[in-house]
Amino acid sequence: MTPVAVFAYNRPVHLGQLLESLSRCGRLDECAVTIYCDGPKNEGAAAAVAETRQVARAWAAEHGAQVVARDENRGLARSIAGTVTELCEQHGRVIVVEDDFVLAPDFLNYMLLALDRYADAENVYQVSGFMFPAEHPVSPDAFLMPLTTTWGWATWERAWQIFDWNAEGALEALTDPDTRRRFDLDGRYPYANMLEDRLAGKNDSWGILWWWAVFRARGLCVHPRRSLVRVEGFDGSGTHCGNGDSLNQRSAGEFLSPVLGPAIQFSPLKGEDRNATQMTFGAIGASVGKRDHLFSWLLKRWFR
Repeated sequence: MTPVAVFAYNRPVHLGQLLESLSRCGRLDECAVTIYCDGPKNEGAAAAVAETRQVARAWAAEHGAQVVARDENRGLARSIAGTVTELCEQHGRVIVVEDDFVLAPDFLNYMLLALDRYADAENVYQVSGFMFPAEHPVSPDAFLMPLTTTWGWATWERAWQIFDWNAEGALEALTDPDTRRRFDLDGRYPYANMLEDRLAGKNDSWGILWWWAVFRARGLCVHPRRSLVRVEGFDGSGTHCGNGDSLNQRSAGEFLSPVLGPAIQFSPLKGEDRNATQMTFGAIGASVGKRDHLFSWLLKRWFR
């Protein structure tokens, strides 16, 4: 059984939507779901936290899942990183989702197939279920790209071992202009500033530490051609997302049906056929519109 870690805090409606979508996923019976409920930050959060736990326990009782209700407030970074480490050590791999997602019915099938497909590919570090709304060819259904995500993902123990809370050597490495530019996706996103703030204790992002670790390893991540995750947290209800969906995501109704289908075609492994992987990147890059310059840069520049 592959562990699925669901992280929740104080949003019972969002959690209910996520769990309903998880119920629709094929191959759920091949997964062991545990819902991790963080403790309240203060007395004002206690009621919403308790209501969220009621939702979690009701779903868990119906679907044979487990609920871990924390007494303390660990925060998202400690909760996710610590739990991923624990589950990877116990099971060798893990699928991670948060309470403000809506999952497509083929999310778990995609994740399980990708985890099997790339289990021994040392240069592949993550499976992402999310994809930004860029246009891609109809084939392959999933491809390799040098960018991590935090919205519905999975990893293996051998990959997660590079995660480093201290990001050793990062501050010195980022003084090199070329390294900083590449880490910032050709200067388009201020990831370097975000990492420096994380190391100075100014934010609580685990995701930026993970991106740095994979970046330094020159690692790749598996991404679907179309997103299997809709992020619902852009309503002001979360800690890390603001108001307004700047991602221009597909409507929630489009996540009621499978996105990729059962026979998923994956990009060749880098070690199997580097030229085929490069061709895949080139084909995708050629299809990306001008407004999606981020992907153009990623797809055309990484394997120069």
